Amino acid sequence: MSATALRTDSPPAWVRSSTYRLLPRGAAEDSSFASHVERYGPLPLLSGLRTSLLREVESSGLTGRGGGGFPTAVKLRTVAGGRSPVVVANGTEGEPASSKDAVLMTFNPHLVVDGILAGMAVVGSDEAYVAVSRTARSAQAALSAALAERRRETRRIQVVAVPDRFVAGEESALVHWLNGGDAKPTITPPRPFERGVRGRATLVQNVETLANIALIARHGAGWFRERGTRSEPGTALVTVRGTVARPGVVEVELGTTLCRVLERCGGPTAPARAFLVGGYFGTWIDAGSNLDLRLSDAALQPLGAALGARTLAVLPRGTCGLAETARIARYLAGESAGQCGPCVFGLPAVADALETVAASRPDARRALERLPRLAAQIAGRGACGHPDGAVRLVDSALRVFAPEVESHLGGVCRAEHREPLLPTAHETTDWR
Repeated sequence: MSATALRTDSPPAWVRSSTYRLLPRGAAEDSSFASHVERYGPLPLLSGLRTSLLREVESSGLTGRGGGGFPTAVKLRTVAGGRSPVVVANGTEGEPASSKDAVLMTFNPHLVVDGILAGMAVVGSDEAYVAVSRTARSAQAALSAALAERRRETRRIQVVAVPDRFVAGEESALVHWLNGGDAKPTITPPRPFERGVRGRATLVQNVETLANIALIARHGAGWFRERGTRSEPGTALVTVRGTVARPGVVEVELGTTLCRVLERCGGPTAPARAFLVGGYFGTWIDAGSNLDLRLSDAALQPLGAALGARTLAVLPRGTCGLAETARIARYLAGESAGQCGPCVFGLPAVADALETVAASRPDARRALERLPRLAAQIAGRGACGHPDGAVRLVDSALRVFAPEVESHLGGVCRAEHREPLLPTAHETTDWR
């Protein structure tokens, strides 16, 4: 194979016949480099592939898998024109409800390393970092072992542990951390692609996105588009939580129905009242009429929802959705970077008001009336996107759980149980 051509010959059989691309069956049994090469085939010789690989990524339609969904090729092209670029593989996963990145790094670390090497080749970088949450110890160990096994080609890649904060994984927060500052985000220019780590152009890319680049480098854009939809090709790792028989991380084609995703997890263990799609910056949607809804941004957009962090939480009818949302809102208020009024003062006020409604306190109606005013004062005015995400979550809860709101205003919560369903802290174990 020429050093200037992508490998597009027949991929391994499991790639042709299965949805499993990023998390193939058997990956957990042996994560050695030899088994990785046997499973995926060797990574093409990357020297000389800068232009052709970028073209393939562009043709593939790959978008970021970290939450923003930005076209990957555009980001690569922008950084490739910068001075002495740096690559930061983002596996921080500040979202407590998500475990997809930790699972990918733990069970398939060499594919992540392949993606980092491919990303470095495209943008012309000789230095990279893998940013991992401090609590994701299994992921840190797996990545460190993979890098040690391939020391000759990975000596300029370093694993760094990042504080376990919701906002720490935002790209500007990561750059601040790597530059010796606090892991706090900002919207103030310059952005990382302009001037990031030590003033150099910096590509901050989610680890799942990079892993997909490694697959595209092997098999080409046409192969990548064989899964998913025309406008949103490929597969995605989704963390499924709540009342399903086997909660965990699954790989599904984009465009798969919610019903099918739940079937992959053994199905609901109780009748579902609502789904939280996209994580704690996501949106509640009613379960009753949406089981056939497809998991894609195009399908979710009419409902005001998006894939976001690619989590799907199933709330059963017996759990109070208002209480669950109030608990998450309080968590988000506590995760503020403390840099602007909408976060420092606005989010605690939102959490206070929602807790008052959820607890059916005497002033619940007054608290409910405050929420739209607070949202108007917060939305679009933060130093980063944190307050906007929190307001979006609360707004969706008030819409979807409107019947429950009325009951609470009358002093009655009809939920059978109010114990927490979703986490508000990072788990110390990686699960699949």
